[in-house]
Amino acid sequence: MDCISSYSKISLPQLRNTLLSTRVFSPFNLQSKKTSLVVVASTKNNNNSNNNNSCEYSGLTAPLVPSTAAGRSLSGALQSGRDGFFHAVVEKELVKLAYMRDGAFLRMNLTLCSDESVLHRRISDLRELECRKAVEDVMYMLVVYKFSEIGVHLVPKLSKCMYNGRLEIWPCKDWELESIHSSGILEMVKEHLSSIIGWKDKWTLTQTEKLHIRLVYAASIRYGYFLKSASMRYHLEQSFDHINSDLSNITTSSNLLFSRSWPLKQKSVTFVGPVSLIEEMQQENLTSYVTSLDHEIVQMCKKPKFKEAMSLIEKHCSALFGDESDEVVLTSSASLKRFVLEAVAFGSFLWDAEDYVRAFYRLEEN
Repeated sequence: MDCISSYSKISLPQLRNTLLSTRVFSPFNLQSKKTSLVVVASTKNNNNSNNNNSCEYSGLTAPLVPSTAAGRSLSGALQSGRDGFFHAVVEKELVKLAYMRDGAFLRMNLTLCSDESVLHRRISDLRELECRKAVEDVMYMLVVYKFSEIGVHLVPKLSKCMYNGRLEIWPCKDWELESIHSSGILEMVKEHLSSIIGWKDKWTLTQTEKLHIRLVYAASIRYGYFLKSASMRYHLEQSFDHINSDLSNITTSSNLLFSRSWPLKQKSVTFVGPVSLIEEMQQENLTSYVTSLDHEIVQMCKKPKFKEAMSLIEKHCSALFGDESDEVVLTSSASLKRFVLEAVAFGSFLWDAEDYVRAFYRLEEN
């Protein structure tokens, strides 16, 4: 999702005739990046000629258009490119929405025994619905912001990327979409990709139903959400293990001084050696942890914690893919990979958005 109103034109290299058949970072940094990206669908066969028939997109290409005043305000703030301004507007909107909803609820409670109780209950319900829609817009724009940080525009509505039944997304932005993951998580993402696409040449053409791509995209959003949730759970448990270990050393040792110094000595021995080796061991442990989770915990980590996030996934997919149909499209493995990587990143960023928003606004639990 992107944050600049104008971009230089980028043309997709012409396709051949065969075309006819969890790194660790703060959830929302204050620096935004101004980058250029255009999503195009090629229509010519000449590899050396300029593509005059490609469809080009610029500006904020997110398929879901904000429907509330809060969402439109954040869209403008994001495209302004002013450092810190976007987050200032986010916090202002969330505080205002919380005040509006809680105020209506309080008035409803104060008038329970009066003749106006029914009216204020109705007002409170309407305000709740209004604020929920606005908060979903806020969360969506936070996700857009995260994509803008890595210099990636979300794919726009697929109807704008189609030409004669052909669907191609360019540039693929694989590196940028992979860069948000630690090495351990990235390996699991690649396994997810392999299970869906296989190890085909990136320009290998595939005929598939648009509905199938949508189902894969939605499942990959949930997978990205799961990986972020599971990795945060892992790091939290690791922190508790270290605390419990230190407390155990302090309370069980007969020599308090020794019990305090021993953990430090242990740590000095443990962390001797190349940092890369230590990080590799940590990532292996994370991968083993995630793959060993039982079914119940997997389901808990995969399911968004709040109804606003669940609704947002459905809205985004509906806006991106349009009407569910059995329409068959021709696309490449590179484009399918782009869809999967984008969806996994979307799920990870959605987890961040949930975590950020609930510091200001009470979300509805699933």
